[in-house]
Amino acid sequence: MSDLATTLRARLGLAEPVPVAFQRGDVVVGDGYHRERIEYRGLEGDGIPAFLFTPRGREPVGGVAVFHQHNGEFHFGKSEVAGLVGSPFQAFGPALARKGLAVLAPDAVSFEDRRAGVTGVEPDTYDWLQHYNALNYRLIDGDTLMRKCLDDAQRAVSVLLGLPGMDPRRVGVAGHSYGGYTSLYHAALDPRCQFACISGAVCSIETRRRAGTGFTLFEAVPGLARLLDTHDVLAAIGPRPTMVVSGTQDKYSRDADEVVAKVAGQHITERRFERGHALDQEGFDSIIDWIVDRAS
Repeated sequence: MSDLATTLRARLGLAEPVPVAFQRGDVVVGDGYHRERIEYRGLEGDGIPAFLFTPRGREPVGGVAVFHQHNGEFHFGKSEVAGLVGSPFQAFGPALARKGLAVLAPDAVSFEDRRAGVTGVEPDTYDWLQHYNALNYRLIDGDTLMRKCLDDAQRAVSVLLGLPGMDPRRVGVAGHSYGGYTSLYHAALDPRCQFACISGAVCSIETRRRAGTGFTLFEAVPGLARLLDTHDVLAAIGPRPTMVVSGTQDKYSRDADEVVAKVAGQHITERRFERGHALDQEGFDSIIDWIVDRAS
């Protein structure tokens, strides 16, 4: 584990990963894959609902935890990764399962079925407030949303590693935007992640400040900017393979190429496209191909 990982784990009070059991639910047979709703417990005793995708008719060759985006749509979580709602270029679950991988797509805190008093994929008036309080209620206790989200992420990887026959050398993480931040920090802090794909979430802290770009509540950790910058987190993932996907017109990836250039080593594959923040077909396909190459 890198010095940064050790330091940030201690700063957050992030517990070490543990084995995670899960309850099985309904199974849907799709075109080349099975989608099963499962649920497991978080550190706070809360339920974490997720979709588990597996290839149809064969054992998975590897696995990846895919963390969903934010996009101001708190009513979308795992169902967008499943291709049931939202952007078709976030439907990584079916696409990767058809390629032979097991894919775990959990709901993040305050998204979809982890909203208080409401579940499903319809928006609620107070969705934004629940997300805001997911941070604030922790801050007043001296806690952070990052600690909770990263503990959840560790549990997702534990679920994958606990699947029968899963090869621990072929398990990683991926995500776009909010899911990209989760993948970035999680891979840096959890050496069990053998690869990481980070899309729409690599930009230096100073560039975001100068451009007036907002920070996610996930990143609201007092003193974080005195401890690290984005290139430090990327460097902590190495030498494990890392993919950084960015758009030249994306404010959340404004200087991704410069950030990557600051990282020593050859572990980063960079794909930079002439587009904004949202993924398109080209970006989606490049992510699928890269993950399959790493996990197969």
